Amino acid sequence: MSLLFSRRRRLLQFLALSPLFAACGKKSRLAALPAGTTVLAFGDSVTYGTGAGPGEDWPTLLAAATGWRVVNAGVPGDTADAGKARIRELLAAHKPALVIVEIGGNDFLRRRPAAVVKEDVRSIVRQTKVAGVQVVLVAVPELSLLGALTRRPDDAALYAEIGRDEQVPVIADVFSDILSKPELCADQIHPNAAGYRKMAEGIATALRGFGLLR
Repeated sequence: MSLLFSRRRRLLQFLALSPLFAACGKKSRLAALPAGTTVLAFGDSVTYGTGAGPGEDWPTLLAAATGWRVVNAGVPGDTADAGKARIRELLAAHKPALVIVEIGGNDFLRRRPAAVVKEDVRSIVRQTKVAGVQVVLVAVPELSLLGALTRRPDDAALYAEIGRDEQVPVIADVFSDILSKPELCADQIHPNAAGYRKMAEGIATALRGFGLLR
């Protein structure tokens, strides 16, 4: 009788805890950000808007679509290596609720090892998280001869890996898809005005899926 009672008790304990296990297995949605929220767009020339005119960059277009105050912290020529040294000051200065990170393309152009670039991007992500700020990564295509010739670039694998390791959302394929369409590009590495509109739309759609945008 005591053995039967013990088994029944363990079964009841498991049934009581099972909803908690199920909840832990679900992906939690991020908190939606209301209009007026400060968001930091952190990156290189693609964030800055090289290839299009003033006001045609994706951070400005995202601000218009969301009502957020989007600070454009894009620096042409910036690398993930340099970026990790300037993110902390920007976080302190602007106190954003969200940072959207688009960086790494210049590292690839300089043929820096992917493993090194990965750790630099990870440093940016971790510094943002330590500051208590939500962070989203925009995957950047890894430049290759085949990708350049076929106009079919693919996201560098390191972004999905960081997203998995650091538990942060990754906006995949948006930038790569734009670079695969000549009509959306100013050159082989920068969108044009139409491309930046597409980029802003793709980022907004992804953010809505993450729960950050209603």
